[in-house]
Amino acid sequence: MMSALPTLGFAGIGLMGLPMCQRLLAAGYPLVVWNRNPRKCAPLVAAGARQVAAPSQLCDQADLVLSCLANTEVVREVVFGAGGIAEGARPGQLLLDLSSLEPAATREMAATLARDTGMGWVDAPVSGGTQGAEAGSLAIMAGGTAADVERVRPVLLAMGQRVTHMGAVGAGQVTKACNQMIVACNALVIAEVVALAERSGVDARLLAEALAGGFADSRPLQILAPQMAESRFEPVKWHVRTLLKDLDGAVKLSREQGAATPISGLAAQLMRLHGGQGYLEKDPATLVQLYRDPAAEA
Repeated sequence: MMSALPTLGFAGIGLMGLPMCQRLLAAGYPLVVWNRNPRKCAPLVAAGARQVAAPSQLCDQADLVLSCLANTEVVREVVFGAGGIAEGARPGQLLLDLSSLEPAATREMAATLARDTGMGWVDAPVSGGTQGAEAGSLAIMAGGTAADVERVRPVLLAMGQRVTHMGAVGAGQVTKACNQMIVACNALVIAEVVALAERSGVDARLLAEALAGGFADSRPLQILAPQMAESRFEPVKWHVRTLLKDLDGAVKLSREQGAATPISGLAAQLMRLHGGQGYLEKDPATLVQLYRDPAAEA
């Protein structure tokens, strides 16, 4: 007789958290959810999830608690703040953090949580965006003990196509920083290319098709180039602020490790410039506006 699937707790029902939870429900997992804005839980409650009023209450009903939150400060608050996960945590439970955080902070928080409560930590940031979350095709990079990663692998494979154990706690976050360096720099170059094609009288809408299958091809090219060429900036599928946060984290990590990352440092400056022009909450497809002639856009 097959054993029942474990009940999962989930904190953070945002652009990524919502489709992740929908995948978990579709896979048959009983789900308990919490979000700072409780209204965002409504679609999941309608689909069969239970909702709680505080993160600590997730631990009352689940041995595995997942989180997908905006940044290091938010994770720290949700885990260690008033009514946080640490208040309900007990030995044998695991926190599976899907957020993109600073590696050093992840290691420090994991050590504190284990020392104070006995709850373990696996950092498993993801790549693939909202489309990957909806399709269950995310690439997931995990940091933690081998036993803990194997324990959460079935859950992760309900949301992604591949789970790679990268090393101890924090290793998943280092890998995600590398991922975001490539993604963000790629997005900025694609924006340059689209704007250059437009200025040169070439139909930039054909770029993705023309370059498909060649060395310049990539998923960001196929997704972003048409959006940029057609000025399709809505609906927002991800945010400029997220790329900026991740680039800043990558540059900080490189300084800590004594590594040189000049291209990512420049990308962070350009992303900050774009965000300062009112685009922080906009889709990264808007990066093309950095390079378009303002007079032509008027």
